[in-house]
Amino acid sequence: MATTLLDALAPATLALLDQLSGTTFCAKDLGGRYVAANPAFVARAGRSSVREVVGRRAEDLFVAHLAQHYEAQDAEVLTTGRPLHRSLELIVRPGGQAGWYLTSKEVVSSQGVVLGLVSVSEDLRRRDADDAVIASLERVAALVEERGAGPVRVQDMARAAQCSASTLERRMRAVYGLSPQQYVLRCRVDRAAELLAGTRHSIAEVAHASGFYDQSVLTRTFGRLTGETPAQFRRRSAGGAAALG
Repeated sequence: MATTLLDALAPATLALLDQLSGTTFCAKDLGGRYVAANPAFVARAGRSSVREVVGRRAEDLFVAHLAQHYEAQDAEVLTTGRPLHRSLELIVRPGGQAGWYLTSKEVVSSQGVVLGLVSVSEDLRRRDADDAVIASLERVAALVEERGAGPVRVQDMARAAQCSASTLERRMRAVYGLSPQQYVLRCRVDRAAELLAGTRHSIAEVAHASGFYDQSVLTRTFGRLTGETPAQFRRRSAGGAAALG
């Protein structure tokens, strides 16, 4: 089945994907085994060559909570046949630092037979832009930080950027790869992660302080974006701090 899936992927497409440095690519068969990956994916998996990835599953390459998250995503896409498009996720980059990515997954089929899926994850580190655009987005960032847990409307963000809502949307997608709403959500999850790792506040208090309606909304959103619950994240953070200390 792996050979069949590879046959369905054009060699020229695979060669182009190998050139991407800020976007990971992989293909998996129906058993969850990797049959193709680009160098960016190999690096994120902490391996040195494609040979160390092909034939393995997510559980062989990633920590348990991330592997379970990826496998649940795959199952949803394969079971429903609906692609996953530009899903915002917090993922560990090579070197151990966490970073934000947009992940998309598509089913691969041939003559009506499902063969597996392909996945790309785009690193959302800030891209190059002119000074005026960056300055306008820095004002937006300051507004979001100033509002803290309070509501932030797109109209307020556009006013801070001194542009229309549609222009703000274009600028934020060009620089961050995110819509204004996704940007606010990313900031709130980042704030929640900081509080979970650096304070002893209850999870309900963290939810309130980071702008979520209640603990259940934080738990649901945090789990969807990071693959682990706030409690799991806090335990892992505490364990890492203890190990470093």
